[in-house]
Amino acid sequence: MATDERTATDPIPQFPPGFLWGVSTSAHQIEGAAGEREPSVWDAFTAEPGRVKDGSTAEVACDHYHRYREDVALLAGLGVDAYRFSVSWPRVNTPGGLDFYDRLVDELCAAGVRPVVTLFHWDLPVTLDWLQRDTASRFAEYVSVVAGRLGDRVHKWITLNEPAEHTLLGHALGAHAPGRQLMFDALPVAHHQLLAHGLAVRALRAAGAADIGIANSHGPTWPASGKQEDVEAAEFYDVLLNRLFADPLLLGRYPDGMDELMPGDVHSDLKVIAEPVDWYGINYYAPTRVGAPQGAEIEFGGLTLPAELPFSVRETEGHPVTDFGWPVVPEALTELLTGFRARYGDRLPPVVITENGCSYEGVDDQERIAYLDGHIRALHRALEAGVDVRGYFVWSLLDNFEWAEGYARRFGLVHVDHETLERTPKASYGWFRDLLRARG
Repeated sequence: MATDERTATDPIPQFPPGFLWGVSTSAHQIEGAAGEREPSVWDAFTAEPGRVKDGSTAEVACDHYHRYREDVALLAGLGVDAYRFSVSWPRVNTPGGLDFYDRLVDELCAAGVRPVVTLFHWDLPVTLDWLQRDTASRFAEYVSVVAGRLGDRVHKWITLNEPAEHTLLGHALGAHAPGRQLMFDALPVAHHQLLAHGLAVRALRAAGAADIGIANSHGPTWPASGKQEDVEAAEFYDVLLNRLFADPLLLGRYPDGMDELMPGDVHSDLKVIAEPVDWYGINYYAPTRVGAPQGAEIEFGGLTLPAELPFSVRETEGHPVTDFGWPVVPEALTELLTGFRARYGDRLPPVVITENGCSYEGVDDQERIAYLDGHIRALHRALEAGVDVRGYFVWSLLDNFEWAEGYARRFGLVHVDHETLERTPKASYGWFRDLLRARG
């Protein structure tokens, strides 16, 4: 029976006791109050004409900085166990900047919602550069400051969010901040972020922190056909977007041939990168269908992919798509998780789905309900297949500033009027609330 045929009548299967349910956001996308912190690379990027499709910035965003109590009340009404948010490094660099996170964490604890802190979600201080190795050390210093201030109340930490996208979109293709188009010369950015992760794990442990993970983006890579050139292109894409960021963390080595492209003493760095984590976070949205290069630029997911790439991304046919054009394939989440368990075996720690969501317009967002229903069922099938999954976070609590898309995409369970900033819970908010209440 197809997923969409059973959602109307069949209850969601029961998850194990202690399974963590939450929602996620990021600082730059919701906080606003840009004038009350140091600038980030995203402030510089959005100030350049043509960088953001609707010409907008995150100067105000959802004004969460001033409305956090209202947003925490929405979290409490939703009934989630945990709230994943990011700390803005540029705000922490500003005198008094950590005071905001002190207030937010206190408000969350008072509401019975566990704070889950992401320490880097793409908003690098404008004075720093991931091409420079020293940025990894600077990150560890910043992490120590945050842990020293919040560690008595925060018990679940995420070092980095999606270093693959920050490398690819921000430094290889130029679609995100800082807007560089380095292609494969961006690989040092990947290595330095992974090194920063390892140093951050050590800094957190030194500060007495536990329950540490990372949020890497992953998805199955499907060859466009059985032809050898398509299979090889898909394998390369899988290495670049999946294994390049998982293998060093979980196996202590880069995929074959990639270590030769990395800077510095890679052997010594890998010992730091592979510092054991308590759990492994996965952001999942969709699979990717990949084939051999086609000799022309390709429009994909709002991006223009250059012709010189050694692969081409193709349409994933036979599946509905979100308003963003991303295919909706819940069963690919099961495939991803069981594939990770097969690839990494006992080296894979417990998994948390740190992001999963979709962009749809409207407050009566039945498409989002169907999407979440299907993916939660797919997650349960992975549990039944033996994958140790400990939590699931919806992206996102609020409609927000969606990076280079501006305010054109809506991922929230809560609608935000970007003129008045009024919050309106959507149908999906009520559906998720009812799901959480039904846990008994």
